[in-house]
Formats: sequence, C-alpha cells, structure tokens
Amino acid sequence: MKKIILIVSCVFLTLVSYSQAILPTSWSFQTVNLPTGWTESGTNFYTASGNTPPAMKFDGTGDHLIINLNSNPGDITYFLTGNGFSGGTFTVEESDFGTNWTTLHEHNSPPNASYVMFTDSPQSSTRFIRFIYTNKISGNIGLDDVSVSIGAATPAQEINLKQGNSSIVTGSTHIISSPLSTPNTVTFTVENLGTIDTLIINSITISGSNSSDFSVLPNWNTEVLASDSMSLDLIFTPSATGTRTAILNIESNDVDEALYVINLYGVGGGLATEPLAQPTNLLFPNVKTYSLNASFNAVNSVDGYLILRKEGSSISAVPVDGAVYQRGDIIGDAQVVYSGNSTNFDPNNIVAETAYHFTIFSYNGPDAYRNYLTILPLEGNILTPNTMLSPSYYSGLTTTSTSFMDDLHTLINPHQMQYYSYYDDLMIPFFEARDTTLNRRVITCIYSGENLIYTEPFDFTATGYSREHTYCHSWMPTNPAQSLPEYSDFHHLFPSNLNSANILRSNKPLGEVVNPTSSFLACQLGTDINGQTVFEPRDEHKGDAARAIMYQAICYNSIDGNNWALPSSQDQMVLKNWHFQDPPDSWEIARNDFIDSLQGNRNPFIDSIDYVCFINFSDMTYDALACTPSSVEELLKRGFIIYPNPASEKLNLHLDATTISSYQIIDFLGREVLSSDVNNLKLVKANVSSLKSGTYLVKVQTPFGTAQRSIVIE
Repeated sequence: MKKIILIVSCVFLTLVSYSQAILPTSWSFQTVNLPTGWTESGTNFYTASGNTPPAMKFDGTGDHLIINLNSNPGDITYFLTGNGFSGGTFTVEESDFGTNWTTLHEHNSPPNASYVMFTDSPQSSTRFIRFIYTNKISGNIGLDDVSVSIGAATPAQEINLKQGNSSIVTGSTHIISSPLSTPNTVTFTVENLGTIDTLIINSITISGSNSSDFSVLPNWNTEVLASDSMSLDLIFTPSATGTRTAILNIESNDVDEALYVINLYGVGGGLATEPLAQPTNLLFPNVKTYSLNASFNAVNSVDGYLILRKEGSSISAVPVDGAVYQRGDIIGDAQVVYSGNSTNFDPNNIVAETAYHFTIFSYNGPDAYRNYLTILPLEGNILTPNTMLSPSYYSGLTTTSTSFMDDLHTLINPHQMQYYSYYDDLMIPFFEARDTTLNRRVITCIYSGENLIYTEPFDFTATGYSREHTYCHSWMPTNPAQSLPEYSDFHHLFPSNLNSANILRSNKPLGEVVNPTSSFLACQLGTDINGQTVFEPRDEHKGDAARAIMYQAICYNSIDGNNWALPSSQDQMVLKNWHFQDPPDSWEIARNDFIDSLQGNRNPFIDSIDYVCFINFSDMTYDALACTPSSVEELLKRGFIIYPNPASEKLNLHLDATTISSYQIIDFLGREVLSSDVNNLKLVKANVSSLKSGTYLVKVQTPFGTAQRSIVIE
C-alpha cells in the first residue's frame, strides 16, 4: 500500500497525502490523470480497446490499481477482458487498512477479446479496493469502466481524522520532523461524520518503540457531537537523532473503527537513521536480449532501495543524503533504474550482447529526510545473450536450392498477427522507450534521430508521432486494406515524427540524396544521382530500413497470388548496399528477438546477412541474372558488394546478379597479396587475417568482366 504521509518540521507543516475517493467514484480511463484516491503501479493503457476505449492494461505479475475510499462502499462494477490470457490469476481484493487483503473475486478465465461486466459487493468496513494481476502465466488483462457506489447511510457516529483539508485514513503513516530536543506541535481535527449520535472518545494513547518522544496535549474532548469536530494537538520532541517511531491510538464508540491507528514516523534532526546493512544475493533469473529480471534479498527494517545501472563497466556513483531520485535520473556515471521497497526490478532499454552493471543501496526516510547507506552496496552484473535465435530455426534452408525463397517464406509466414493499434501498448513501453530524467521516458524518431521526451502513457496523437510503414502501404498489392497482417506487421513499423519525418518520406523510395529539397534533422528528401526523387533516412537506420523492406517482400510474397516485387522506383541495390554497410547492431538484434516473442516469426535478413544475396527483390525471383551487354559495366560497378568494410578477419564478396570465378587482393604498391579461384560462387568468404592494416584493392573475375572495389583492413 502506498503511504499517506504527514511531514512536519519546526518551521512549517506539509501534508503529502494520497487523498481518499469520495463515494460514489468511477473512472472510464478516458484521461491520463487518475481520479482522487486512485493509485496504480505497473499498468498501461489499451488505447484502442475497452468497453469504452481506452482501457487499463495489466501485463505483468503485481500490476495493480487501488481505490482508497472515504466511506462505506456499495457495489463495485467493472468490465474485464483477457488478451491471450491463459493459466494465470487476476484478483479483485478488499482491505480495511490497505495492509491485509481479502479476495472479493478471483478471475482464472476472464472473457477473451470482449469486455464483460462484473459486480462485486465489499464489506461496509472496506476502505481499499485493489485490482491486481496476482499471477501471470501468459496474456494480459483489460479493465474498463470501474465504479464504486455509495454504501449504507453514514452510521450514528463515525470518526474521521483530518489535518488541514485532507482526511487521514486509519492505518496510515505520518512523518514528523524536529531538531534534537526541540518540541514541535501538529494539530489534527477529529470529526464525527455521523448525523445522529455523539462520538465518545474513550482514550487517546501513544505506544511503540519511541513513544516517550511523542505526547498529546490533554485539551481534547471525550465527546464529539454529531456532525461536529474537535482539535487534537500532537507534540514531537526527539530525544535522539534519526528515526523515532510510535503509534497513536484513538479508542471510540465508532462501530467499525473502534480503534483508530496512526503510525508515527519521527525524524530527529535532518535525516532518518542510516540503514545498518545492504541487501544481498543479486540474481538474474530471466535474461534475454531485450529484457532481464532481477531480484535480491531484503534487509530487515529498511524503508527502500535505490538501484543504479551502467553499461560496460562497474559503477562509482553514490547517492546524496536528503535527495529523492526518480527512475531515469542520472547520478554520476550511472542512471537510476528504481527507487522503492520492492526486491524485484525489470530495467528497460536492454539490448543484445551488452554487459549491464547494477549497484543497490539501502535507504531510510522519506523526501528530504532520506538517508542512504553508501558503504559496500550490493553489486552485480550480467551479459545479455547475443541472440535468442534457436540454432535449428534455419536448419531446413539451403541457399543453393531453387526452392530457397519459397522455403524462407514458409518459415516466417504465417505468424501471429499483431494489431496495428497494439504498437503503443507493446513496442513502445517494452522496447522502443527508455528512461530519462524526472520519471519520464524518451523514444527516437527512427528517420531523423529526434528524441521525444514524454510522460507515460505514450499516445501517438498527443505526441504527434506515427507508426511508420517502412514498406509503404501504397506499395502493397493489398492496398488499401488495413486489416491484414502485412499492414500491422511490427517488423516494418517504427516510431516517426508524423509531420516532420513521416510525411516528408510519404511513399517515396529510399535512396542517396545528392540534391536535397527539404530535410528534418538527419533525414532529407531530394533527387539522387539519376534525378529521381528519393528519401534518405539517417545513417543509423539505413540498414534497418532496408532489412524491413526486404522482410516484407519475402514474408508476404505469393500470398493470394500477389507478387511483392519492389516498385520500379525503389532500387534494390541501394537497399542491399545499406544492408551490408549498416549491418544489424545489438539494438536491432534485440528488436528482432522481441518481435519474435510477440509474432512468432523473425526477420531472416537480421539473422543471416547473406540471404539477400540470393534474392532478386525487383521481381522476387531466385538468383536471376539480370545483366545485358549494354548494362554489364554499370551492373558490375553497382552490384559488387564487400562487407564488412573495414574488415579484420573475414571478408565477404558478393555480386548481386552474377557469379565470381576468382578474386585478387592487391596492396598499395600494386602487389598481389591474396588470391584464389572460387568456381563461380555468388558469395565468396575470404580469410584476410594474415593481411597487415592498410588500404587494399579487391578485384573479382565474373563471366561478364572484372569488378573492383577498395577495402580497409584494421
């Protein structure tokens, strides 16, 4: 339960409170801001789904929504659905004080893909309602149109405690601060919300570990008339610095709250007591290329933990006492992953084959009173896998087989269709977005490199972003249909600034701009060397875009007899050159793995960079020779691809529309340093580990002449 916190200093009084919801209360999730008295943790939104879209989305164990009520509740009504839900448990619970929970309704088989209304009846003493994903096996939960009616009439006498204009629920915790040995007084108001009988106060006492530091002035009344109130003065005089705890007990004739309990958290001096120990046993039970889960052992009598992360090397940063950090904040050489009392965390922005280092500090105290134990924090690190690809995934493919294209297509299609509207529910929060300061998140426009900072949940309309179809919708043989898998395939959708980048690209082919006409940051529109209008994305996305287009072509080619050959305006050699010049990086590999976990299929050109060598995307044929005597020189010049360049050990030589019979590597003095006959191969793999660093010329012999290109050996 989130605490209701009262902070008092000797100079000022501040109330930090999660106010109670006044009954009746309801929310249809039409706005981002939660109603008064409603709090959540871990949830998101289904923007295009719901009884009345949007709806709240629960997609992980522990995700919950809590409603803190101000009086006796009546019936609770809500609409619920499951999305791929299987084997888990979603629970509606109730509690008097928000600590011990009782099940109202356990959902083990929620309705699939349609919202159904449920009604539950809580106890009259209930003041907290919690919707919680108790145990996720697979699938998500959608919750919509929640309402709680007002219960029976206010009883004859009903106690309520307030400070200022804010009610303070029984069982909550209040923080009071004062310098050592200096008294500080806070005045509460004890109300009788009843409309008939007098509230009888039997006793007001203080108990607990440091009860002697707290006292109550004897100016309170034993009787509070119906609809009336009285003042109650609490004095805190710390006898020692650090944390001082006690319990305020108010006994009355209230029928359902005969004992009203307030936990007192006193701070003597400037900071809470520093923790005595750090957590232990940091484990990473589930590590993937795109996500990881971590857990550790808790420390007794500690308020919470601050978790820092850094890539590549150990962390030297330490937190500053009195500072409260939020997810995404930067401390020295590290970033805050989490701050709170959970012993489990799931950092975002995880990519393949990357070492992540974590440091965890215990702390005590809220806000400006927070005290960190900075000596010997718990440390740990983990290296993510280089891929989640199964070793046998492509085992049935042979690039020399004439059925290669058909076999590749059959391997990746059909697959699990994802809805276009789910992109901001799945791709944005769980992969595209990363943390930044002030508990905000940031995504990058894939074309321009623009970084968009936003506060969750992400909304395409509000941010002016779009889901860009890299393989243009107008190119698709099935255009204008929008309900087919090809339209919503996540492998070729990316976030993009709608007006500045997406509209700039429109349905133009991708190419190298030599005469720009317009631009936005790192992307531009203009004409290429041949005078054709093309769009050029930023360099970091060129290979990604090429692989996305080629994926769409092979994935959906031949479906319902449609040919997915690239339009004549899109030069396939531009895509193939970009594919080799900008090979898949750790981010793109992780993205491929994540989409595979959602769709059940992969982009093969990310997994095997050589596969494009055996496909002619201009007409979707296998290993076609497209050269003619009049175009052979241009064909050899443009079609000769070397990768990687620079190289260190292995060098790949490829000619798109013909074969290689032999190759020579020549140094800057004109000497042949490496050569071989290769018997007419489309793809030649040369070992260059014996060559010294420098620039070389590579020549290949083909049935149509010689092609050559320079390389750099590192």
